[in-house]
Amino acid sequence: MQTIIVTGANGQLGQELQRLAKNFPVYTFHFYSRAELDIADAEQVERAFAALKPAYCINCAAYTAVDKAEGEKEAAFAINATGASNLAGACKEQGAGFVHVSTDYVFNGNGEQPYKEEDATEPVNLYGASKLKGEEEALAVNPEAIVIRTSWVYSSFGNNFVKTMLRLMQSRTEINVVADQTGSPTYAADLAEAILSIIGSGNWTGGIYHYSNEGVITWHEFAQAIQRYTHLNCTVHPISTEQYPTPAKRPKYSVMDKEKIQQTFGIELQPWKSSLYRCLDLLKEESAW
Repeated sequence: MQTIIVTGANGQLGQELQRLAKNFPVYTFHFYSRAELDIADAEQVERAFAALKPAYCINCAAYTAVDKAEGEKEAAFAINATGASNLAGACKEQGAGFVHVSTDYVFNGNGEQPYKEEDATEPVNLYGASKLKGEEEALAVNPEAIVIRTSWVYSSFGNNFVKTMLRLMQSRTEINVVADQTGSPTYAADLAEAILSIIGSGNWTGGIYHYSNEGVITWHEFAQAIQRYTHLNCTVHPISTEQYPTPAKRPKYSVMDKEKIQQTFGIELQPWKSSLYRCLDLLKEESAW
Protein backbone atom coordinates (compact mmCIF):
# COMPACT_ATOMS: atom_id res chain seq x y z
CA MET A 1 0.00 0.00 0.00
CA GLN A 2 1.43 3.36 -1.06
CA THR A 3 1.67 6.26 1.36
CA ILE A 4 0.64 9.82 0.47
CA ILE A 5 1.69 12.77 2.63
CA VAL A 6 -0.68 15.74 2.43
CA THR A 7 0.39 19.06 3.92
CA GLY A 8 -1.98 21.92 4.71
CA ALA A 9 -4.53 19.51 6.16
CA ASN A 10 -6.72 22.27 7.61
CA GLY A 11 -7.03 24.27 4.40
CA GLN A 12 -9.82 24.03 1.84
CA LEU A 13 -8.01 21.60 -0.48
CA GLY A 14 -6.52 19.61 2.40
CA GLN A 15 -9.96 19.05 3.91
CA GLU A 16 -11.46 18.08 0.55
CA LEU A 17 -8.69 15.49 0.18
CA GLN A 18 -9.49 14.18 3.64
CA ARG A 19 -13.12 13.77 2.63
CA LEU A 20 -12.07 11.93 -0.55
CA ALA A 21 -9.42 9.71 1.06
CA LYS A 22 -11.90 7.00 2.06
CA ASN A 23 -12.67 6.45 -1.64
CA PHE A 24 -9.02 5.56 -2.30
CA PRO A 25 -8.28 2.58 -0.02
CA VAL A 26 -5.22 1.66 -2.10
CA TYR A 27 -3.39 4.57 -0.43
CA THR A 28 -2.47 5.31 3.17
CA PHE A 29 -2.92 9.03 3.72
CA HIS A 30 -1.06 11.05 6.33
CA PHE A 31 -2.46 14.55 6.74
CA TYR A 32 -0.36 17.23 8.39
CA SER A 33 -1.48 20.62 9.63
CA ARG A 34 1.07 23.40 10.03
CA ALA A 35 1.19 22.71 13.77
CA GLU A 36 2.09 19.08 13.03
CA LEU A 37 4.59 19.74 10.24
CA ASP A 38 6.21 23.11 9.55
CA ILE A 39 7.27 22.68 5.92
CA ALA A 40 9.59 25.69 6.21
CA ASP A 41 11.69 23.61 8.65
CA ALA A 42 13.85 21.29 6.50
CA GLU A 43 14.69 19.01 9.44
CA GLN A 44 11.02 18.43 10.30
CA VAL A 45 10.31 17.59 6.66
CA GLU A 46 13.24 15.17 6.47
CA ARG A 47 12.15 13.38 9.65
CA ALA A 48 8.58 12.95 8.42
CA PHE A 49 9.70 11.60 5.04
CA ALA A 50 12.27 9.27 6.60
CA ALA A 51 9.63 7.84 8.94
CA LEU A 52 6.84 7.38 6.37
CA LYS A 53 8.78 6.84 3.13
CA PRO A 54 5.91 8.20 1.03
CA ALA A 55 5.27 7.38 -2.61
CA TYR A 56 3.71 10.82 -3.09
CA CYS A 57 3.39 14.20 -1.41
CA ILE A 58 0.61 16.70 -2.15
CA ASN A 59 1.52 20.17 -0.93
CA CYS A 60 -1.66 22.05 -0.02
CA ALA A 61 0.11 24.16 2.59
CA ALA A 62 0.29 27.83 1.69
CA TYR A 63 0.31 31.33 3.04
CA THR A 64 -2.85 32.60 1.30
CA ALA A 65 -3.66 35.90 3.05
CA VAL A 66 -3.11 38.04 -0.04
CA ASP A 67 -3.44 41.45 1.60
CA LYS A 68 -1.69 40.48 4.82
CA ALA A 69 1.27 39.14 2.83
CA GLU A 70 2.16 42.69 1.76
CA GLY A 71 3.40 43.31 5.31
CA GLU A 72 4.55 39.76 6.09
CA LYS A 73 6.97 38.99 3.27
CA GLU A 74 9.20 36.74 5.37
CA ALA A 75 6.31 34.54 6.53
CA ALA A 76 4.82 34.29 3.03
CA PHE A 77 8.13 33.30 1.42
CA ALA A 78 8.97 30.85 4.24
CA ILE A 79 5.83 28.80 3.56
CA ASN A 80 5.25 29.39 -0.15
CA ALA A 81 8.84 29.24 -1.36
CA THR A 82 11.16 27.63 1.23
CA GLY A 83 8.47 25.13 2.21
CA ALA A 84 7.85 24.11 -1.39
CA SER A 85 11.59 23.69 -1.96
CA ASN A 86 11.98 21.55 1.20
CA LEU A 87 9.16 19.22 0.17
CA ALA A 88 10.40 18.98 -3.42
CA GLY A 89 13.87 18.05 -2.19
CA ALA A 90 12.55 15.45 0.24
CA CYS A 91 10.48 13.87 -2.55
CA LYS A 92 13.53 13.80 -4.82
CA GLU A 93 15.53 12.11 -2.05
CA GLN A 94 12.83 9.48 -1.44
CA GLY A 95 11.92 8.96 -5.08
CA ALA A 96 8.40 10.19 -4.34
CA GLY A 97 6.08 12.06 -6.68
CA PHE A 98 5.57 15.69 -5.68
CA VAL A 99 2.38 17.64 -6.45
CA HIS A 100 2.61 21.34 -5.61
CA VAL A 101 -0.39 23.68 -5.79
CA SER A 102 0.24 27.19 -7.09
CA THR A 103 -1.86 30.11 -8.30
CA ASP A 104 -3.05 32.27 -11.20
CA TYR A 105 -1.57 35.22 -9.29
CA VAL A 106 1.83 34.50 -10.85
CA PHE A 107 0.54 36.47 -13.88
CA ASN A 108 0.19 40.26 -14.10
CA GLY A 109 -3.43 40.17 -15.29
CA ASN A 110 -2.86 42.42 -18.29
CA GLY A 111 -3.60 39.64 -20.79
CA GLU A 112 -6.70 39.21 -22.93
CA GLN A 113 -6.32 35.53 -23.84
CA PRO A 114 -6.18 32.58 -21.41
CA TYR A 115 -2.68 32.21 -20.01
CA LYS A 116 -0.70 29.14 -21.09
CA GLU A 117 1.80 27.43 -18.80
CA GLU A 118 4.78 28.81 -20.70
CA ASP A 119 3.56 32.41 -20.77
CA ALA A 120 5.68 35.04 -19.03
CA THR A 121 5.03 35.46 -15.31
CA GLU A 122 4.96 38.82 -13.54
CA PRO A 123 3.19 38.85 -10.16
CA VAL A 124 1.56 42.13 -9.13
CA ASN A 125 1.55 41.38 -5.40
CA LEU A 126 3.79 39.78 -2.81
CA TYR A 127 1.62 36.68 -2.43
CA GLY A 128 1.97 35.98 -6.17
CA ALA A 129 5.72 36.60 -5.97
CA SER A 130 6.09 34.11 -3.11
CA LYS A 131 4.10 31.46 -4.98
CA LEU A 132 6.14 31.99 -8.16
CA LYS A 133 9.35 31.59 -6.15
CA GLY A 134 7.93 28.33 -4.77
CA GLU A 135 7.28 27.01 -8.27
CA GLU A 136 10.77 27.93 -9.41
CA GLU A 137 12.54 26.45 -6.39
CA ALA A 138 10.48 23.25 -6.40
CA LEU A 139 11.17 22.59 -10.09
CA ALA A 140 14.85 23.52 -9.74
CA VAL A 141 15.29 20.99 -6.94
CA ASN A 142 12.95 18.40 -8.45
CA PRO A 143 12.28 18.76 -12.21
CA GLU A 144 9.83 15.83 -12.06
CA ALA A 145 7.52 17.76 -9.74
CA ILE A 146 3.99 18.50 -10.92
CA VAL A 147 2.97 22.11 -10.29
CA ILE A 148 -0.75 22.86 -10.61
CA ARG A 149 -1.76 26.50 -10.87
CA THR A 150 -5.36 27.09 -9.85
CA SER A 151 -7.62 30.09 -9.32
CA TRP A 152 -10.50 31.50 -7.26
CA VAL A 153 -10.63 28.46 -4.97
CA TYR A 154 -13.69 27.87 -2.80
CA SER A 155 -15.12 25.00 -0.76
CA SER A 156 -17.65 24.18 1.94
CA PHE A 157 -14.58 24.24 4.21
CA GLY A 158 -12.62 27.25 5.43
CA ASN A 159 -12.98 30.90 4.48
CA ASN A 160 -13.63 31.81 0.85
CA PHE A 161 -15.63 34.03 -1.49
CA VAL A 162 -18.70 31.78 -1.62
CA LYS A 163 -19.07 31.53 2.16
CA THR A 164 -18.40 35.26 2.57
CA MET A 165 -21.12 36.08 0.03
CA LEU A 166 -23.60 33.78 1.80
CA ARG A 167 -22.89 35.47 5.12
CA LEU A 168 -23.24 38.97 3.68
CA MET A 169 -26.37 38.15 1.69
CA GLN A 170 -28.07 36.85 4.82
CA SER A 171 -27.26 39.98 6.82
CA ARG A 172 -27.66 42.73 4.19
CA THR A 173 -30.18 43.70 1.51
CA GLU A 174 -27.49 45.18 -0.76
CA ILE A 175 -23.81 44.41 -1.37
CA ASN A 176 -21.16 45.70 -3.77
CA VAL A 177 -18.90 43.29 -5.68
CA VAL A 178 -16.04 44.03 -8.07
CA ALA A 179 -17.10 43.61 -11.69
CA ASP A 180 -13.87 44.33 -13.58
CA GLN A 181 -11.73 41.39 -12.47
CA THR A 182 -12.15 38.31 -14.64
CA GLY A 183 -11.21 34.69 -13.97
CA SER A 184 -12.44 31.14 -13.42
CA PRO A 185 -13.61 29.68 -10.10
CA THR A 186 -12.29 26.36 -8.80
CA TYR A 187 -14.28 24.10 -6.49
CA ALA A 188 -11.61 22.57 -4.25
CA ALA A 189 -13.45 19.22 -4.30
CA ASP A 190 -12.96 19.04 -8.08
CA LEU A 191 -9.28 19.92 -7.76
CA ALA A 192 -8.81 17.24 -5.09
CA GLU A 193 -10.33 14.64 -7.41
CA ALA A 194 -8.13 15.80 -10.28
CA ILE A 195 -4.96 15.49 -8.20
CA LEU A 196 -5.80 11.96 -7.05
CA SER A 197 -6.72 11.06 -10.62
CA ILE A 198 -3.29 12.24 -11.79
CA ILE A 199 -1.56 10.20 -9.09
CA GLY A 200 -3.58 7.12 -9.99
CA SER A 201 -3.16 7.52 -13.75
CA GLY A 202 0.24 5.83 -13.89
CA ASN A 203 1.32 8.68 -16.17
CA TRP A 204 3.71 10.85 -14.21
CA THR A 205 4.75 13.79 -16.38
CA GLY A 206 6.42 16.58 -14.46
CA GLY A 207 5.96 20.26 -15.20
CA ILE A 208 3.48 23.11 -14.78
CA TYR A 209 -0.25 22.65 -15.41
CA HIS A 210 -3.28 24.91 -15.19
CA TYR A 211 -6.53 23.80 -13.56
CA SER A 212 -9.86 25.44 -12.78
CA ASN A 213 -13.50 24.83 -13.51
CA GLU A 214 -14.72 25.68 -17.01
CA GLY A 215 -16.06 29.14 -17.74
CA VAL A 216 -15.01 32.78 -17.51
CA ILE A 217 -16.76 35.23 -15.17
CA THR A 218 -16.25 38.30 -13.00
CA TRP A 219 -16.50 38.32 -9.20
CA HIS A 220 -19.80 40.20 -9.61
CA GLU A 221 -21.19 37.47 -11.87
CA PHE A 222 -20.01 34.86 -9.36
CA ALA A 223 -21.88 36.66 -6.57
CA GLN A 224 -24.99 37.02 -8.74
CA ALA A 225 -25.02 33.27 -9.38
CA ILE A 226 -24.86 32.61 -5.64
CA GLN A 227 -27.75 35.02 -4.98
CA ARG A 228 -29.93 33.56 -7.73
CA TYR A 229 -29.44 29.97 -6.63
CA THR A 230 -30.06 30.68 -2.95
CA HIS A 231 -32.89 33.22 -3.54
CA LEU A 232 -31.52 35.31 -0.69
CA ASN A 233 -33.07 38.78 -0.49
CA CYS A 234 -30.01 40.79 -1.47
CA THR A 235 -29.18 42.98 -4.46
CA VAL A 236 -25.65 42.60 -5.83
CA HIS A 237 -24.30 45.86 -7.26
CA PRO A 238 -21.29 45.97 -9.62
CA ILE A 239 -18.37 48.22 -8.65
CA SER A 240 -14.89 48.87 -10.02
CA THR A 241 -11.59 47.78 -8.52
CA GLU A 242 -10.89 51.44 -7.78
CA GLN A 243 -14.05 51.59 -5.65
CA TYR A 244 -12.81 48.67 -3.53
CA PRO A 245 -9.16 49.43 -2.73
CA THR A 246 -7.09 46.66 -1.12
CA PRO A 247 -3.50 46.61 0.22
CA ALA A 248 -2.50 44.10 -2.47
CA LYS A 249 -3.17 44.68 -6.15
CA ARG A 250 -5.20 41.97 -7.92
CA PRO A 251 -4.74 40.84 -11.54
CA LYS A 252 -7.59 42.13 -13.71
CA TYR A 253 -7.57 39.06 -15.96
CA SER A 254 -6.36 35.69 -14.74
CA VAL A 255 -8.10 33.14 -16.96
CA MET A 256 -5.86 30.13 -17.63
CA ASP A 257 -5.67 27.77 -20.60
CA LYS A 258 -6.28 24.23 -19.27
CA GLU A 259 -5.73 22.18 -22.41
CA LYS A 260 -2.40 20.74 -21.22
CA ILE A 261 -3.76 19.06 -18.07
CA GLN A 262 -6.71 17.66 -20.04
CA GLN A 263 -4.54 16.20 -22.79
CA THR A 264 -1.74 14.89 -20.56
CA PHE A 265 -3.83 13.26 -17.84
CA GLY A 266 -7.32 12.95 -19.36
CA ILE A 267 -8.77 15.29 -16.73
CA GLU A 268 -12.40 16.28 -17.32
CA LEU A 269 -13.22 19.83 -16.27
CA GLN A 270 -16.53 20.63 -14.59
CA PRO A 271 -18.57 23.74 -15.52
CA TRP A 272 -18.16 26.40 -12.83
CA LYS A 273 -21.89 26.81 -12.30
CA SER A 274 -22.69 23.13 -11.67
CA SER A 275 -19.74 22.87 -9.27
CA LEU A 276 -20.93 25.98 -7.44
CA TYR A 277 -24.41 24.50 -7.09
CA ARG A 278 -22.97 21.27 -5.67
CA CYS A 279 -21.07 23.27 -3.07
CA LEU A 280 -24.11 25.41 -2.22
CA ASP A 281 -26.25 22.27 -1.82
CA LEU A 282 -23.69 20.90 0.60
CA LEU A 283 -23.63 24.17 2.54
CA LYS A 284 -27.41 24.14 2.71
CA GLU A 285 -27.29 20.66 4.27
CA GLU A 286 -24.91 22.15 6.83
CA SER A 287 -27.42 25.00 7.45
CA ALA A 288 -25.09 27.67 6.08
CA TRP A 289 -28.08 29.25 4.30
